[in-house]
Amino acid sequence: MRDAYRDQLDSIRDDLVMMARLVREAVSEGTAALLEGDALRAESVISADAEIDALRIKLEEHSFELLSLQNPVAGDLRMLVASLRMVSEFERMGDLAVHIAKIARLRVPDVAVPDKVVPMIARMAAVAEVMIGKVEHIIANSDVAAAVELEEADQEMDKLRRNSFRELLGADWTHGVEPAVDIALLGRYYERIADHAVSIARRVVFLVTGEHPQYA
Repeated sequence: MRDAYRDQLDSIRDDLVMMARLVREAVSEGTAALLEGDALRAESVISADAEIDALRIKLEEHSFELLSLQNPVAGDLRMLVASLRMVSEFERMGDLAVHIAKIARLRVPDVAVPDKVVPMIARMAAVAEVMIGKVEHIIANSDVAAAVELEEADQEMDKLRRNSFRELLGADWTHGVEPAVDIALLGRYYERIADHAVSIARRVVFLVTGEHPQYA
């Protein structure tokens, strides 16, 4: 009986890793659609969000079932409670990837991102994808050290976000209002993805150590 219970807990962890992978793919594909002006790719990201939503429902139902039937304590209870919170964060990250894809779709046949801003947006996307990949690893391996390292990537994202505002507010911005709004929104979306990744990583730290991490 306890072996089956452990298998169920392991299954929840595996599904969390899968959810992270799906979100990472959504961000990657949404960014590709954005930078290439690819409407079909954007539609694919929007449609695929249903899979992330379905996995959230599955994880929530499984976690609530174990909470009600197994009466978990200590570390197991922390895991189930943390899992319920993490699935919500992952779903929001998936929604942010959809928002990126929708901007791409809205501007087709044009590309939403002006050429001079492409390197910055591409870097923000790359940092976001790396952070989500680290979250996959952190969850799969309960890696507290990697969770701490994730904070450094978040600092780079914050710096990129500030740079994007400087670009938009600079005297040499000549691309008009709509591109400015798009870039402001995109910067916010990537920044929020990074914030959610950090939040999930901190939950893993709490799960492993029983203590809330304190970072500068």
